[in-house]
Amino acid sequence: MSDLGDLARRSTELISTLQQPSGAYPASPTFSAYRGYCWFRDGSFIADGMSAAGEDGSADRFHDWCARTLETQRGRVESVVALVHSGRPAPPAQMLPARFAFDGGVGADPWWDFQLDGYGTWLWAVTAHARRHDRDLARWAGAITLVVDYLVASWERPCFDWWEEHDEQVHTSTLGCVGAGLEAVLRAGVLDARRAEAAGAAAAGIRALVAERATTEGRLTKWLGRSDVDGSLTALVAPLGWLDPAGPVAQRTVAEVERTLTYAGGVHRFADDVFYGGGQWPLLTGFLGLARLAAGDRAAAMASLRWMASTATADGDLPEQVDGHLLAPDHREQWVERWGPVATPLLWSHGQYLRLWHDLGRP
Repeated sequence: MSDLGDLARRSTELISTLQQPSGAYPASPTFSAYRGYCWFRDGSFIADGMSAAGEDGSADRFHDWCARTLETQRGRVESVVALVHSGRPAPPAQMLPARFAFDGGVGADPWWDFQLDGYGTWLWAVTAHARRHDRDLARWAGAITLVVDYLVASWERPCFDWWEEHDEQVHTSTLGCVGAGLEAVLRAGVLDARRAEAAGAAAAGIRALVAERATTEGRLTKWLGRSDVDGSLTALVAPLGWLDPAGPVAQRTVAEVERTLTYAGGVHRFADDVFYGGGQWPLLTGFLGLARLAAGDRAAAMASLRWMASTATADGDLPEQVDGHLLAPDHREQWVERWGPVATPLLWSHGQYLRLWHDLGRP
């Protein structure tokens, strides 16, 4: 599908059609490992793309689903927070899962579930949506305060990253997502004085920790103490806005992602990626495009959009990754045998396409 606008319309139609009556967005309708689940992280970025593209009703329904799902987990969150205050942090199995079934239930399938980034991303996304479409955040206030309590109590803990890997590490992208979410709700003024003080302290602590232990040569690193970058770091520049796009840390981080993880326009996840051979991800290319645009480089952002569009199937479906340039080609077949072909369509890819397409003025 060569026309950029046609692919945007296809993306909107696909996400709208596949959105569940509950409001949940499926990660991918056919991929065996994702079928039947909605991630807070993926869904929040999908909702942001739909919100930016003018599909505000779809985003409303997703945020309603998130709020209802979180309310079912209130006792679990309150228990986690109480344990932290008593000096006995909850075990990882007691923490909130990264994904839920479409009805808001906790899935029965085993997964690498303890991830904090999705909850920070949701705070950012629901706040951005409310501002963009003049929604009253009181609609989601109960769930917002619950998530703030959870993240304030938990942000320093190691957990799985965006890619469900390395739960023994504290990941910079996770810290940035949590920080962006907490700062967004603080700016929105929806927290009571006690929570605002706690959220402000946590947000400041995140920035201090990243500056001290997740920055080298003036740029961000994949996790605390590691020296290389991860493709997800550009999302902290845009759309999350946690890094000033004109600042040196953002510029050096983006430059390092371009230098080490970008090939012929497409972005890899990280240098030692072996998942499906370590291909290039359209959604990460979308984040790079947004970061480039935020820094004022429209031509480079357009190149990112066009590369994303080039990965679409004849039916206009965007995949999770493509295999034109694999970092670990010998590992690809084992994943195909395990889970089948690469997830196609991946709704997160379509959501990121929509956001970049919108920010570029809908070319």
